[in-house]
Amino acid sequence: MSPIALASQHAAVLHGPKDLRLEDRTLWPPSHGQVQVAIKATGLCGSDLHYYLHGRNGDFALRSPLVLGHEAAGVVTAIGPGARGFHVGQRVAIEAGIMCNNCDYCSSGRYNLCKSLRFASSAKTFPHLDGTLQDRMNHPAHVVHPLPDNCSYEQASLAEPLSVLLHASRRVGLSPSTPSTVLVFGVGAIGLLACALAKASGATRVCAIDINQARLDFAVQQGFAEQAHCLPMVDKAKTTDEQLRRAKENVMAALGAFGMPDGFDIIFECTGAEPCIQMSIHAAITGGKVMLVGMGSRNVTLPLSAAALREVDIQGSFRYANTYPAALALLGSGKLPNIESIITHRFPLEKTAQAFDMLSRGRDDNGDMVIKIMVGPGH
Repeated sequence: MSPIALASQHAAVLHGPKDLRLEDRTLWPPSHGQVQVAIKATGLCGSDLHYYLHGRNGDFALRSPLVLGHEAAGVVTAIGPGARGFHVGQRVAIEAGIMCNNCDYCSSGRYNLCKSLRFASSAKTFPHLDGTLQDRMNHPAHVVHPLPDNCSYEQASLAEPLSVLLHASRRVGLSPSTPSTVLVFGVGAIGLLACALAKASGATRVCAIDINQARLDFAVQQGFAEQAHCLPMVDKAKTTDEQLRRAKENVMAALGAFGMPDGFDIIFECTGAEPCIQMSIHAAITGGKVMLVGMGSRNVTLPLSAAALREVDIQGSFRYANTYPAALALLGSGKLPNIESIITHRFPLEKTAQAFDMLSRGRDDNGDMVIKIMVGPGH
């Protein structure tokens, strides 16, 4: 019997810090329960950038070559045995996390907390699970989601970061049935999505804070935020007391500028920066909620008495669970106006390294702002 001829494909493979190589790899047929997807668009994420620049993301260090990318959509090209509900040519989005479906967290619907979860493009587990910066990939069918007719591949790639905000918004009770005022710290891609989701969820006021005036101008001009405030750039505080005092003073000035001296109902902290986390507690109204979305400082000094005495709830969120259908429906609904303006640059797969270099600079060669970069065929 002659051997089965296997196709080859291209993949952008990270071997170490800034050592990204375009490689030919064997394209294996999908195994049981998998579908094969030709990747049409992958959005580059901050965690991808950490791996590219440093060979690690926090505690998770590269131990073998890894294909990055986890914000992706494409078209089904093959279906493995046992994978039902799909057809070749179907447009789909890829949910990168593969849960065990056998633990208490999975059975209770909180599979994002599954201790055995493997995440494409993450070095947390070993062997690593390759991500989406390749021509095609095989992925379990139960975490592949059909696209609505009105949702493009690039829009569908935003379903992953939007899912982060959907999960966070569910935890803080952001809902049209209970209209809230919302303040967002940080207007990178995640912060802009937080603003957009807040508006779509019936928020009565959406404001934003950042240290980058150009990004704040963009947020207001594109309709993501009604008003923005740029924090002053100052030297690092010499003592913790000084830092805490300065954080309160800065945010009180911002609240005054917004005409919201009592604070906002819900705060989305999307920077992970210690001063912003400190400010977010003071920015919440009495009885309000702070949602920590940004991942940054590992150990933070907090003004906890300011939270406890005013019953400000501080909550965290980690990735998402059971959000993809809702995220894709929202992206295809037209209820997130100008959402594609977040995508500022596009690169082909063979220029992925140049895309990461540009993302790290935050500006392109013309000096224009970089927010979200898409990698895919035809760019």
